Amino acid sequence: MRVRTPADLGALIRDRRMKLHLDQKSLAAQVGVSRQWIVEVEKGKPRAEIGLLLRTLSALGIDLDARTEESSKTKDKSLSHGSDAYVDIDSIVASARRKRK
Repeated sequence: MRVRTPADLGALIRDRRMKLHLDQKSLAAQVGVSRQWIVEVEKGKPRAEIGLLLRTLSALGIDLDARTEESSKTKDKSLSHGSDAYVDIDSIVASARRKRK
């Protein structure tokens, strides 16, 4: 699934939660947030804290991959796992840390 909006992310979270037979309260307890926060995120809350969103995705077993636009244009997306298809977040973070020093 390609996530482009907060509503898309909310739909993904809700769909996965339902497939895992979790209610909102159970997921909220796993993530460490209120049930209301889960409700808002599933509705597409545009200003949800990124750290909490990442914890929610992790609790649901959803991996977040970053790809460049060029890699998403390949014909066979199953073959787009080459070294240049995905963004190397580790090298980006390391580079940013070096610049701060």
